[in-house]
Amino acid sequence: MQNNKVRNLKTEILSDNWYTLRKVTFEYLTKDGIWEFQSREAYDRGNGATILLYNKINRTVILIKQFRIPTYVNGNNSGMLIESCAGLLDKDNEEDCIKRETEEETGYKISSVKKIFEAYMSPGSVTEIVHFFIAEYTKSMKIGEGGGSDNEQEEIEVLELKIEKAIQMIESGEIKDGKTIMLLQYIQLKGILTI
Repeated sequence: MQNNKVRNLKTEILSDNWYTLRKVTFEYLTKDGIWEFQSREAYDRGNGATILLYNKINRTVILIKQFRIPTYVNGNNSGMLIESCAGLLDKDNEEDCIKRETEEETGYKISSVKKIFEAYMSPGSVTEIVHFFIAEYTKSMKIGEGGGSDNEQEEIEVLELKIEKAIQMIESGEIKDGKTIMLLQYIQLKGILTI
């Protein structure tokens, strides 16, 4: 879909070391009818998927804990972040991606997932759209330890928490990851783990 309020779009690659950082210059037509010159940087890391596994009988959820350098650089002394299982799509569709990531990170092999929505997490600077899923799990689905992929230098701790504890951890600040907060609140709002 073309936006007729944008013209003379020019893109310059600033870095492609890890993912791609581009400088985008363009003119934008304001509501006053003036073409305004603007310049922004956009970080392109591809699109991703995230999932919250839940168990209705035990009223539990599966989360992970891992080191995240951006949180460390931003003042999180340990750099450890509690979050929902997630990964980049690479060349997979979102459903195949999240099933693969779930097995790698948590050790659970799930066969069916439910997509609940999509969201841009930081649209002011990152191009990524995240596909959000939920899925029910049982102990019988646990086929491995999880912990992440050695190829991706992941060292992940798998956490199984009561839903009440997970919600309390949002309020206490122990859970600060946006996608995780959204998934936990979705489960809570929809009453999925209500007795």
